[in-house]
Amino acid sequence: MSSATITFTSDEMMAVAAARLLHDGMVCFVGIGLPSQAANLARRTSAPGLVLVYESGTIGAKPTRLPLSIGDGELADTAIAVVSVPEIFAYWLQAGRIDVGFLGAAQIDRHANLNSTVIGSYDEPKVRLPGAGGAPEIATSAKEVFVMLRQSPRSFVSELDFRTSSGGAVSTVVTDLGVLQPRGEERELTLTSVHPGVDADQAREATGWDLEVADDLTVTPAPGEAELAALRELEAKGEA
Repeated sequence: MSSATITFTSDEMMAVAAARLLHDGMVCFVGIGLPSQAANLARRTSAPGLVLVYESGTIGAKPTRLPLSIGDGELADTAIAVVSVPEIFAYWLQAGRIDVGFLGAAQIDRHANLNSTVIGSYDEPKVRLPGAGGAPEIATSAKEVFVMLRQSPRSFVSELDFRTSSGGAVSTVVTDLGVLQPRGEERELTLTSVHPGVDADQAREATGWDLEVADDLTVTPAPGEAELAALRELEAKGEA
């Protein structure tokens, strides 16, 4: 993708779009991969006071590079505190201390319910996925949930093969094509923004149901130079 003279990838657009949703003072339950990119980018740019909590038990981690896993020593070395995993879930997540949690999945339906368990039947699956992990607790206990997921008919499905997590707390879904948000009484995911170079028809074609498009559809602002520089510095240090 490109805007004027700035060139960026779809994953960079996703990370930047998600980072912009995070604000100073938020307590954010982070996962590895794109959510970690987004959260650490926000902390380096628009939300320096963002508090990062990782499932491994690190609170207030300030990694200088993207962590390789939730067990990366960089998280513990830079954290304000390190507690046990049961304490993270019982005292922080289930006690309502997490403002926003990030989730990903293999499948999502029109109501933002998620599947990270199996593809195919549960008893005889075509693919056995990593499973629920902490996703159900995040989905029910975080005050707000952001989902990051690449958009295709295989991932945006009319019916989940298995419902791992409820979509009731999902407020925003960031994809490689745009941004979706639940709207109306049925809280059906609606395309509210498309990324630069993408149109609504592309998003519809990448969705396994008849995707609603907002009347006030906007174009996501392209990543700025400072955002891309900060993100690429994180990525480069993680690869070193």
